[in-house]
Amino acid sequence: MLHSACIDEKGTVFMFGQKTEKVVLGRSNDAPRPSVVEEIQFSEEVACGGYHTCAVTDRGDLYSWGSNENGCLGLGGTGMVRFPEVVRSSLFKLPVSKVSCGWKHTAVISGEDIYTWGWGGANGTFFEEGHSSGGQLGHGNDVDYCEPMMVELGKNARAVHVSCGFNHTGAILEYAEN
Repeated sequence: MLHSACIDEKGTVFMFGQKTEKVVLGRSNDAPRPSVVEEIQFSEEVACGGYHTCAVTDRGDLYSWGSNENGCLGLGGTGMVRFPEVVRSSLFKLPVSKVSCGWKHTAVISGEDIYTWGWGGANGTFFEEGHSSGGQLGHGNDVDYCEPMMVELGKNARAVHVSCGFNHTGAILEYAEN
């Protein structure tokens, strides 16, 4: 919300914006100009969430850092992470190719599958007139997940693109004929 990131032609990640107790800009304080994220090289994608950031390298490694509310970093816990850490999951059988961050959730494509984690609605803790805001993780519930979980796409579906909004996630899928 208060930060941005970009990648140059060499795959270097730059971050800029306002550092707060939730937003971590790496080693710098407020960065009115782009500041290099030295821990990651040869990045192909970068995404900013509400208070977290993720990047995918040319090898398909996924890095995440920042506020880890509701497990949105996918590292198995909820503690803040000040510098990029590799997200390791036994579920990722293939390299990560796409990443998108929502307010407090994250989605990636690994192989032909979508994996999501983070704020699922916190077991109904956010209510508006009795309705939970959950469902953005695509698992059919409003549970938070601190580690990547595969979204069931259905038979013969292949994920092409995934995009997170504030409290929602969308995807483009291709379906093969039987």
